[in-house]
Amino acid sequence: MRAALYFAPPEDHPLSRAAANWLGRDAWGVARLPVGSGEDALVAEPRRYGFHATLKPPFRLAEGTSLAGLRDAMAGFCRVQEGSAIAALRLARIGAFFALVPGDEKPGLDALAAAVVRHFEPFRAPATEAEIARRRPERLSPRQRSYLADWGYPYVFDAFQFHMTLTGPVAEEARGGVEGVLRARFAPFLGRPLAVDTLCLFVEPAPPGDFVIDTALPLAVPAA
Repeated sequence: MRAALYFAPPEDHPLSRAAANWLGRDAWGVARLPVGSGEDALVAEPRRYGFHATLKPPFRLAEGTSLAGLRDAMAGFCRVQEGSAIAALRLARIGAFFALVPGDEKPGLDALAAAVVRHFEPFRAPATEAEIARRRPERLSPRQRSYLADWGYPYVFDAFQFHMTLTGPVAEEARGGVEGVLRARFAPFLGRPLAVDTLCLFVEPAPPGDFVIDTALPLAVPAA
């Protein structure tokens, strides 16, 4: 089993519904939804993880810890940790994939992610050689390789970028068309605010498999 700490909008949020319909899966349950045949390959990778923004990426539980203990730690954390907010969502391409990202300065999001990474580190088992190799360390900067060694993930702290993934890698010649489809599908949310005031515990019961939301708790101070 693996666990991860993510942000996801509430189950009944229109963005959650739109993203589930696009990805062909709802992480709040186990249902897989139909998607267009032309979209299936685009969403195969993010579908498994469910719609989310990564705060602490998937990890195996450290020896002596438990899922129940992680839930308890999460409850204590959420009682005191402030939420954040995105003033305006935008669609962006990050490398070869597309995601929804903040359209403004985001110090609150960066601080939230850093707090999650640090607070729950005692629950993370050390990364194996195979897990490190999957991150392609030869392609990372020295600082990112250091983060990978120390925290099990290269994109933390100053290397963190808040994003909610919508596709897997898209071939260069197809990017214009895919961007047009995404802008049409997510038009109601682009340029609009989004509260980041919930912490979600996702679990992958039997890797490699689908991640599902085990627990979702509100952060202490709802974002304005």
